[in-house]
Amino acid sequence: MNNDESDNQGKHSAKVPDALSRLRAQIDEVDSELVKLLQKRSSITTRIGQYKSEQGQPIYVPERERALIDARRSEASALGVSPDLIEDILRRLMRDSYHSQHAKYACINPDIKKVVVVGGEGALGKVFVALFKQSAYQVEVLEKTNWHEREATLVDADMVLMAVPINSTCDIIAQLPKLKDSCVLADVTSIKEAPLRAMLAAHSGPVVGLHPMFGPDAPGMIKQVVVVCEGRLPEQYEWLLAQMRLWGGALYESSAAEHDQAMAYIQVMRHFSTFVYGQHLQQENPKLSELIAFSSPIYRLELAMVGRLFAQAPELYADIIFSNQDSVALLKRFSARFESAIELLQAGDKTRFIEQFRDASRWFGDYAQMCLVDSKKMLLKADDSHLLRKIE
Repeated sequence: MNNDESDNQGKHSAKVPDALSRLRAQIDEVDSELVKLLQKRSSITTRIGQYKSEQGQPIYVPERERALIDARRSEASALGVSPDLIEDILRRLMRDSYHSQHAKYACINPDIKKVVVVGGEGALGKVFVALFKQSAYQVEVLEKTNWHEREATLVDADMVLMAVPINSTCDIIAQLPKLKDSCVLADVTSIKEAPLRAMLAAHSGPVVGLHPMFGPDAPGMIKQVVVVCEGRLPEQYEWLLAQMRLWGGALYESSAAEHDQAMAYIQVMRHFSTFVYGQHLQQENPKLSELIAFSSPIYRLELAMVGRLFAQAPELYADIIFSNQDSVALLKRFSARFESAIELLQAGDKTRFIEQFRDASRWFGDYAQMCLVDSKKMLLKADDSHLLRKIE
């Protein structure tokens, strides 16, 4: 290599960092502009929230959200930008704006002068206390510490919400003093038949069973499902349902029996299976760090859902699992099918396994394909967090 070639290569290698630095500086400039635009957007959404509160409009409007996303996806396609990327960004922005907008809500029924939340210092009770207060309702809380004051507290209540542990809900309902005939009595337990019967027996006025399908860590009710089980005089608690819709809730009406049957599959069976899996891991005692490191993102995400269960109060899940004795027969059938699948494995009957796999696939139908598509999106998002990374 002669000196000229050496000098040229040196100059070229020196120019590369400079060029990269200039490009990085441009990225920094664009990112700063993005931050300013996001601040401007946040300011506008805050004003929208204030306007909606004044006008009594819901924070979450599905039609508006869908139209906005569709319009931006079309613009992205025209500019050669990934529509999926734009949708991901917009959904994250909208989620943040919904939460910033829900600091104050309109009051659907100003005639309701007093709401009492029994168990209002519990995790889920606090969520409802906050929501009612954000809608300017006067809220009082009854707990073990002031339960002796229940008659004085409840005598003039316009609504009483039971937010106590499942295993004590019916007993506490039975201890309620006589409520006003117009008082709305509701509960938020995850089983509905027994509490609904107890409320109907304890109160002659309007009664409704509610099951918020979200945990106490949810920031409000926006986009959250609430199951509604009619009890008595629905026209007198319609304001409550309208209030929950205003809070952003997606209400789903069901009979108490249908609800409890569905919960056996949705809650009891899943929580019990997860408990057994986690307990099995604990007793087998593999190295958790290696399980995480050796797993693909989907398996790490599934393991994360197991870990999530054991990060929460065991009493809560014990109450959910043990409250529905009808689930025992369901779990026994599940256990029998598990044993049957093991027998296929022991017999080496791969053909029968494939047949059963296809039977289940046909039962899921198009939903299985939807799950495949959506789970890919979830994995991409989850991979951005520490959740799917190796534990050191």
